[in-house]
Amino acid sequence: MPYTTQLVEKGTCHSFIAEAKPPTVTMPRIKALMTGSIPGFIDVIMNLNSPALLEDNLIWQAKTAGKRIIFYGDDTWVKLFPKHFVEYDGTTSFFVSDYTEVDDNVTRHLDSVLKREDWDILILHYLGLDHIGHLTGPNSPLVGPKLYEMDNILKKIHTSLLSKEEESSLPNLLIVCGDHGMSETGSHGGSSEEEVHTPLLFISSAFEKRNELVQQTDLAATLAIGLGLPISRNSVGNIILSIIEGKTMREQLRFLHLNGFQLSRLLQENMPTYEKDPGFEHFKIAEKSHGNWIKLYLEGNNSEVLLNLGKKVLKQYLEALKILSSSLSKQVTQYDMYSMMVGTVIVLEVLLLLLLCMPKALSSRAEFEVPLSPPLFSLLFYLMCLMLCAVHVIVCTSAESLCYFCSISWLMAVGVMMLISALMCVILSAFGKMLENSKLPAKNPAVSNSSWSELDILMLAGTVGHAVSLGASSFVEEEHQTWYFLINTLCLALCQEICRHYFLVKECDLQLSTAVKQNFEDIEETAQCRNVAISSCDSKLGKVTSSGEFLKGSEKWMGLASPWIILICCRLLRSLNQTGVQWAHRPDFGHWLTSCLMFFNNQGQLQAPAKEAGAWGGQYQGAALWLLLGRHVRVFGGNSAEGPSVLIPVFFLFFLLLRVAENLELALSITKSSVAGIVYRESCNRINVYYLKQNIQCVIPNL
Repeated sequence: MPYTTQLVEKGTCHSFIAEAKPPTVTMPRIKALMTGSIPGFIDVIMNLNSPALLEDNLIWQAKTAGKRIIFYGDDTWVKLFPKHFVEYDGTTSFFVSDYTEVDDNVTRHLDSVLKREDWDILILHYLGLDHIGHLTGPNSPLVGPKLYEMDNILKKIHTSLLSKEEESSLPNLLIVCGDHGMSETGSHGGSSEEEVHTPLLFISSAFEKRNELVQQTDLAATLAIGLGLPISRNSVGNIILSIIEGKTMREQLRFLHLNGFQLSRLLQENMPTYEKDPGFEHFKIAEKSHGNWIKLYLEGNNSEVLLNLGKKVLKQYLEALKILSSSLSKQVTQYDMYSMMVGTVIVLEVLLLLLLCMPKALSSRAEFEVPLSPPLFSLLFYLMCLMLCAVHVIVCTSAESLCYFCSISWLMAVGVMMLISALMCVILSAFGKMLENSKLPAKNPAVSNSSWSELDILMLAGTVGHAVSLGASSFVEEEHQTWYFLINTLCLALCQEICRHYFLVKECDLQLSTAVKQNFEDIEETAQCRNVAISSCDSKLGKVTSSGEFLKGSEKWMGLASPWIILICCRLLRSLNQTGVQWAHRPDFGHWLTSCLMFFNNQGQLQAPAKEAGAWGGQYQGAALWLLLGRHVRVFGGNSAEGPSVLIPVFFLFFLLLRVAENLELALSITKSSVAGIVYRESCNRINVYYLKQNIQCVIPNL
């Protein structure tokens, strides 16, 4: 980018390295830039139901102050700030393979909008460079031409702003920044410096050259002061001092005091013991020194004492702002590690149990036994329960911040500890039984030495891969899309396996039946020679063969139809509640049902729209689809029964239980007044009745 490099070398540009905080995906980064706060992973989930940003932000402050804002680019801005722009043209970021038209749709507005005088703030969000990074990585040969294109666009904008400065008394400000970086593999999950470090340029004729490392959240506070707007209420950023160095000492101290006052108020709201915080103490000292400086200034003292005192107050403010921002950042980014560890342990235990049982379950017999009674009545189980309960008491009584798992009732906490202990004992028992069986000679070598099919390997890889993908921050926005791809792939592989079983093996079956018939003809000839009548045997063989062919034919067509029926149901369930950032705004069946219910509800008592049930619909869809793919399974040493497979659903049922605990209040409001709640309760009752008939204990929340 030659023109940009020239601006930096001339000193008319302040260049910084802005450090972003995970999650480094587009929507949380835009929120951080405009509010100055540090969004967490839960912000992504919360914005699925309400895309509009209701928190205090720079765009809202500018609109309230009468600023006219124009936006062109990623439509995420339009969803976050609806009715804030006087003119906008959003482009979708869904088509990652497009890196040309997505930028041309932004650039085509520049020639006309730069000639107009009816706007105060112009925001452009280009997507082409991000799409190239996802497609081919940051070292792609496509990156060079795209950067040159962006450099020419920046040159056009800067030249136009310079020409307008001749007719204006105030200089213009051009800001170039990135929302996130990019790793060498083309991802931006936030696990490396390349993914969190972004360029930040302030271009103006009033600046001098300066290179520093700043936080990305500092942009909101700096822009608010520069535009004469209040700093966002939840902003944890500091004013970039080099941007205001051209102002007088009185104005600089005033700006820093406003920033410190906003941070101290935010600290009082989030920390009960705020008076003991070092940043708050430093701010009070700086505020007192600032008052002494104002007294000297009002007395007309222009000596060197006033200048030195001003520099001292400036340093005190900067030190206080740095400590306050650090304390607030730690407070905002503090996660409930204890509750997260408990949930992770349960998920890993269930996954390990699946991996231990899967070799037997994926064999031709599709049977496995999980010993349940001996582990639950063993000494190890009770010792683990006592040990985990002791750890729980120690953590909950010594933790500085209240954990969610510590706030639940002791009865529920003991139940969770018993569940963890039981799963661990069952895993150890199953592992020991597997070792014992491996030492014993195989009764049926043909079955024991049977190799896995492609479908078995796909189910194993899909189960492990899906469990591992839940821990990746890159999938936090659209993690359900992974499930859609997996179930489609599984159904297609299942269809291929059925076709291979019923059609490709047909020739072998014909050869086998011909050989059997030839053997019976030989036996008949031998019997006739010995005057033995076998006509009755021949008739019985014909009846058995015809009935077997009829059953096999009906089974064949049912098997062929089942994957396609599952895919159709998957598509219908997906439309029931649209989920994800890219799809939440689409109309769905749940919205239609809610609209019909609101039409009949004259008192307007419906509290929870169907959009809030989107996460429920997606998760229960995943469990139900695996329940449809059943085999003959022996569970906990019981008899073989025709029913849903327990191989895969166990993992998803425990995963659902974790989601149930997180969304219990939401589920209660849904089940009281909406059609989705009625359908959900009826489905739970039917599932419970089925599992009771099969003597299988299935835990489904009955709300």
